[in-house]
Formats: sequence, C-alpha cells, structure tokens
Amino acid sequence: MNNPLPPRERMKIHRQTMPEEPAAERAHHFHEVNLGLDGAVAQQEALRCLSCKSQQCFTACPVGVKVRDFIDLVVAGDYLGAAAKIREDNVLPAVTGRVCPQEKQCEGSCVLGNRGEPVAIGYLERFVADYERKVGKVGLPERAPSTGKKVAIIGSGPAGLSCAGDLTLKGHEVTVLEALHEIGGVLVYGIPEFRLPKEIVREEVENLRRMGVEFRTNVVVGRTVTVDELLGEEGYDAVFVATGAGLPMFLNIPGEHLCGVYSANEFLTRVNLMKANEFPAYDNPIYDCRGKDVAVFGGGNTAMDAVRTALRLGARTATILYRRSEAEMPARAEEAHHARDEGVQFRMLTNPVAFQGDDKGWLTGVVLQQMALGEPDKSGRRSPVPVPGSETVLPIQVAIIAIGNRGNPLVQSTTPDLATTRHGYIVADAERLKTSKRGVFAGGDIVSGGATVILAMGAGRKAARAIHEYLGSGEW
Repeated sequence: MNNPLPPRERMKIHRQTMPEEPAAERAHHFHEVNLGLDGAVAQQEALRCLSCKSQQCFTACPVGVKVRDFIDLVVAGDYLGAAAKIREDNVLPAVTGRVCPQEKQCEGSCVLGNRGEPVAIGYLERFVADYERKVGKVGLPERAPSTGKKVAIIGSGPAGLSCAGDLTLKGHEVTVLEALHEIGGVLVYGIPEFRLPKEIVREEVENLRRMGVEFRTNVVVGRTVTVDELLGEEGYDAVFVATGAGLPMFLNIPGEHLCGVYSANEFLTRVNLMKANEFPAYDNPIYDCRGKDVAVFGGGNTAMDAVRTALRLGARTATILYRRSEAEMPARAEEAHHARDEGVQFRMLTNPVAFQGDDKGWLTGVVLQQMALGEPDKSGRRSPVPVPGSETVLPIQVAIIAIGNRGNPLVQSTTPDLATTRHGYIVADAERLKTSKRGVFAGGDIVSGGATVILAMGAGRKAARAIHEYLGSGEW
C-alpha cells in the first residue's frame, strides 16, 4: 500500500518521541527504560516515510532489512505482515529494535535527516516485533527441505544466531555451541536488563528453536571439544566461529590489582547472569556498590551500561571518566542522555594514572591527569595529550574498566592451522569469511574486533551465504 499523504504533507509531521520511565524512578530499578510506541503513534511515525526510490535506508542496513516495505505495511495497519517482512532478513527484530545504533545505519541514511529528523525506523521495528509477541503470532519464514548437511556454530551471540537462522532456513542441520549456561552471548551477559530485557532474548532464541536450530550450552570449544573433532568424529561439514570479543582490556596502571577494581565484562556478567541486581533474593556475587563512589573508565556503550548499572545497585556517586571530550565519545547519544538524566556524572578529558588503596588491599582512590585534545588519530578522533602538573586524586571504592575487549584465544590456541592476527583475532576473507582452515568460517567481533550487534549480525548473514555455497559446491 502506498502512503496516502503527498510528500509535502508527510514532511510536516514531526518525529514521534519514545515514552520512557521517569529518570528519578528508573535510576533505582532494572525495568526497561524505553516503553515502546502504541499503534496510533507508530502509524503516525510511519506516515513520515517518503518511500524513496533510492532506499538508502535499505542499503545502510547491515542485514538488509527491507525498510520501505515494512513501513508501508505499518501504514496499512498490517503489523504482523510488517514483522514478518523484517524477519525475512533479521532473526532478532525485538533485539535490534532496542539496541541497534540506527542513527548510524538506516536512520543515518534517511533523506528526511537532510532537512530535519529521520524516520524513527528503530522505534517502528521494535513496535511491530513487540506487537507480534503480544498477540502470539510470530511470522517465521518457511524452511527449505533438508540438505543433510551439518553445521556447527561456536558462540550464541548476534553473529552466531543470525548465521544459524539463515542456514536453518536453507535446509541445513545447525547446532549452536555456547560456553555459558544461557544462550545469547553478549545479549544476555553484556547488555543490562533495563536496556534489553532478557525475556526478549529468550523468546527470540525460542523462535530459532522453532525454526529448527539446536542449542547446546556449557560446551567450551577448545576444552569440551575441539574444532578438529567437530569436523572429524562429530561429523560436521562446516564450522562457523562466532566467539566474539569477550577478553577484557585493562589500563595497565599501578594499583589495578586492588580489590574493588573490575573489568566491565566481569561486572556486567555478574549482574546480568548471576542476578546481583536481585540481591538479597539471590546471593550477591559482586562487591556491594551501595553507598560507594563508583568510577567507570571509558566512553562507549559498555561504559554507559556499567555506570548506569552501578547507579541502580545503590552507588552513592556514579561517574564516567573519559580521556577525550564528549564529542569523541563513541556511546550512543541516547545512552549518554539517559545516563545523565539518571544522575551519572561525566568528567571528560581525564585520564587515570594510578589506583590507590589501603593497607588491606582495598581501592580508595584514583590519581587523575587532565588531558587536552591534540591532532586526530587514525580513527579520526582527536588524540588526548596530558597536561603537565594537572594530577588530582578522586576518592572511589569501586572502579570499572570499560576501554574495550579482544578475542578470547581458546579456539585459536587449540586449532593450530587457524591463522590469527598479532592481536589474536581470526583472519578471515572479507567477502566469504573463509579462514585458513578448510571448512572453517569466522565472523563478528572475533574477526573485526568489538563492534555493534547489527554489524555482527551482518557478518553472520554473510557467513551463512558463504557456508551454503561451500556446502553445495565443495569448493574452498
């Protein structure tokens, strides 16, 4: 159905706002912050779409969602059809509708953004995904006849799940191997409940099960089983390595060994998977943040997740310390805005020099040095330069390091003929995601380094196409 309004009238409609929990209330609980659109608001937003022939939003989507087509269905009131249209290319619409950086992908390419605000594509994606969940009519794509081929996917994060969905639809028998006790990878251990409820992830995983994907938890590839064994006695025809970048990086400054210093990975995993946020109903598997001064080092989405989590755990103060200015901060603008509204403090152009502790080994403070911005680095961000004689001490009792991650080396270290970079990432062909080992493909953060959920999903789809071609032709 075509939009009933002429383009000039569509451009007069203002972008609809997402209702959210009041900041003063949400800062003390883990319920979801964004509350979603209702049908009337979603249709009003969908009417803004200009139905461009160029479809730049489509080409900017890493998984190739047919944005114009699904928005047309929203305009027509066919919400289930819109959700089914998204699922043709995206197996996790309720997830990406919440955590995808649409402002840098589809919305960032929307032509309406040239004169005002782009269509809220992410809000609409979330709306139709939530609608189908609410009415219990999930439109799963039809699966092709069985090919008799078996594929093992190592890791159940976004790349692994996306690849699993596509390969299953092509008729292959797919088994996802997960080292932890719950499926979802970074979606369950890394992203807090208030941004992505775990029930959403579980329901999307259940949809994949209904499509035919098999999941096995507590399987540590490299210890429980090796890649060679998967391709050998286990009988798999291909393997896709999607283990992500879960090895935390540290500051490497004096005092980092002190009690009270965490990596963001450990901190968030203990909260998200070990239920530290439900203390005292569950034993608290984390150093108590209540009444303490917490500092988070970093400026990305993980840093925002960690500092907002600490605040909800009862921190007296929760502060972001970042060595560049806010303009260089890689976190989504919405996440930084939410954090600030909730009471998080931001200290920019500040770099940690050393941690201080008491005679019992507990963290008491951090020595900070003021920075100034110099010339841009390779990423285009201006490099921070220390200001001599500017050191100060900030009293803190909890420090959370969120400055990035690297690939876990376990699979690589137990697969000798698998080529890696000097930083431990797996070397894979950019187009087909083939590795140096026949039958083994790799993609997502374990190849590219830490990135976004949607980019990992895009890699998973690309891998699925390459694996399907390999299984059909046998050519390497």
